[in-house]
Amino acid sequence: MIGLIGKKVGMGQVFSDKGDLIPVTLVRTGPCYVSQTKVKKKDGYDAVQLGFEDKKKTNRPSAGHFKKSGIPPKRVLREFDADPGEFKLGQELKVDIFSPGEKVDVTGISKGKGFTGVVKRYGYSGGPESHGSMSHDVPGSIGGATFPGRVWKGKGLPGRHGGDKVTVKGLLVVEVDPERDLLYLKGAVPGPKNGYLIIRKKK
Repeated sequence: MIGLIGKKVGMGQVFSDKGDLIPVTLVRTGPCYVSQTKVKKKDGYDAVQLGFEDKKKTNRPSAGHFKKSGIPPKRVLREFDADPGEFKLGQELKVDIFSPGEKVDVTGISKGKGFTGVVKRYGYSGGPESHGSMSHDVPGSIGGATFPGRVWKGKGLPGRHGGDKVTVKGLLVVEVDPERDLLYLKGAVPGPKNGYLIIRKKK
């Protein structure tokens, strides 16, 4: 299996065997259950669908979907590129598929920051900060009158910031705790506390 679904618990720190302090993110990873397998002949591609975290209520189509695999309704469903022949419907997958020392890619939704200006959104320097200036946090000129006579495509302007799908690659697995379904990853991962993540084994 190349990955699992997880939930960000928070951040902390652990000490290595050499006594070095390592900042870590704790992710509750799994248990995940195989809710569907897709084969190229029928669906056009090979994949395995996993379900994570029980859901109390669901609609009838979803209930029928989970009934086929014999598992209770799940809150989060994600597909992974894997050989469907290696898995069975309802199969349980736990955090112990990962091991300390290996590297993983983590995908999540970044924190939403609402409507922001160009300084926060794109890192523009802004105008002078001195007394008398009336252009501290503005983008400045966004295009000449004669040429180009329009605003260039892709020009950074104020707008919604954050809430994007972000993947952080090559995070080190520091520790695996199968009893509590916890994965300790070195560094930070995208999204807020309790945000859902996809943890994939680095290819």
